[in-house]
Amino acid sequence: MVNAETLSLERANFRADATTISVVALAHGTSHFFQLLLPPLFPWLAKEFSLSFTQLGALATLFYVVSAAGQAAAGFVVDKIGTRAVLFGGLALFALSALIAANANGYAMLTAAAMLSGLGNSFFHPVDYSIINQRVSSSRIGHAYSAHGLSGTFGYATSAFAMVLLANEFGWRNALYVAMVFAIVALVIAIVFRDAIDTRHLIRERAEIAKASNANEHALAFMKHPAVWLCFAFFFVLTFNGSALQNFSAPALSAIANIDLTLAATALTGYYVFNAIGQLGGGYIVAKKWMGPEQVIAAALAFSAAMLMLAAFGLLSGTAALLPIMLSGIGTGVAGPSRDLLIKQATPAGSTGRVYGMVYSGLDTGLAVSAPMFGYLMDHAMPRAIFAGAAIALVVALLLGLWVSRTTQHQLAAAK
Repeated sequence: MVNAETLSLERANFRADATTISVVALAHGTSHFFQLLLPPLFPWLAKEFSLSFTQLGALATLFYVVSAAGQAAAGFVVDKIGTRAVLFGGLALFALSALIAANANGYAMLTAAAMLSGLGNSFFHPVDYSIINQRVSSSRIGHAYSAHGLSGTFGYATSAFAMVLLANEFGWRNALYVAMVFAIVALVIAIVFRDAIDTRHLIRERAEIAKASNANEHALAFMKHPAVWLCFAFFFVLTFNGSALQNFSAPALSAIANIDLTLAATALTGYYVFNAIGQLGGGYIVAKKWMGPEQVIAAALAFSAAMLMLAAFGLLSGTAALLPIMLSGIGTGVAGPSRDLLIKQATPAGSTGRVYGMVYSGLDTGLAVSAPMFGYLMDHAMPRAIFAGAAIALVVALLLGLWVSRTTQHQLAAAK
């Protein structure tokens, strides 16, 4: 029988976990919102400053290049000083980037805004996962990963819609001012609940243990673990799927199924809806521990790959052609929380920030590399290759996921 003291403690733990998860989700959603800060405004910026879409596209590439480089470095900072100050800095950089963009008088200021936003974005995966893995109870870790992924999806969807709506109604500069206020509000909320995202005491405890046992390792020691590099490769390849669908699913599907471009674009919206549903289910699966994370990833990504190959072959016509792309979101969503758990299992003790920084830099690197590749396929009238390429990337990713798990198990066995 549960006594009153135990019940009170469980409630306190639940409140603490819920607060931590909520603050992290808000910060992560803000980072995804700012990933699409400028792209929805490209038509206005092109007209205002007489810029080509090649020049504007370079801003997006620059964002991800800075973010990829910054993530690896941010991980070291997180492991050294803790998560709180780094998270505050990221949100502050977002607000500053929006302010600079809102007052831009040419391409140089837009470039500065993109770079600052990319730098701010680089902080969040090392910060988010360090907080989740170190502060959230193991029984709720799956739900935390699920909320984290959902917040990112919501940030993407909100930004694309809100920035266009605000620009249409109030002008593109005012739209950017609203984005700045949003970042400031998120920063204020994070400051108010700062104790829920603080990991400094854990860093001090690890340092004292290491000092007592003379076990201080070099800061780069985590890089000797093969699983870390396999995780980087996993994210690098997995990103090709998202890049293909985000950037080219609408024109590719329109060409394959001979449907209106506007109708084809709804497939991506449906993909995100099903992805969100999948992430909820994926978090539940992780919490229940029905199977290993690598098994969940393999089954889920295999399903998504099959759906995308169906889209590539163009066996469905009309509105039905949207369905395979939408349904593929279920698999990638279900895989999300298990993917995060797989990385956690592969992370050496005391290296959470550094590992997640390194691993997630693979995501930004993949985005920077894959978009031009898929663009080349579209330029050469190969729309089927968009979905086939995305499917192949998922198959390679699931194989890498299995390899990560096997390598991690070998590392753990060798350490015993």
